[in-house]
Amino acid sequence: MPIKIIDHNTTDYDKMIALRMQILRAPLGLTFDTTELEKEKDDLLIAAFEEDDILGCCLLTKVAPNTVKLRQMAVSNKLQGKGIGRQMMQFAENLARDFGNNTIEMHARLHAVGFYEKQGYQKVGDQFEEVTVPHYKMEKKLR
Repeated sequence: MPIKIIDHNTTDYDKMIALRMQILRAPLGLTFDTTELEKEKDDLLIAAFEEDDILGCCLLTKVAPNTVKLRQMAVSNKLQGKGIGRQMMQFAENLARDFGNNTIEMHARLHAVGFYEKQGYQKVGDQFEEVTVPHYKMEKKLR
């Protein structure tokens, strides 16, 4: 299963948007708008593929001089629990380090907090609501 950085506005990026829509947005009755997607052109776009099929994805967004935010982590429903998310997290963390970052932060949906804790992330602060569901801010020091 290759994990790679993909380019904005490509066929692979279209597949990423479709997966994120299916897993993260549609169940909440939400969509993406073009302004939101255009902002991603400066992000590191990460995706796992099996041949031409996208299995999972996430984004890294620079939020401070030594910090990136992991966003939009999604793994195909039929493949969850098979280690794809863990492998993508390791790839994202290595990439963040390679780009000189020492912290990754995220807003984790409540149901995913346990997964991220197993990857070494810690909750920071109290629970809050974002995109209509409960979240926690989480972070991990990379160095």
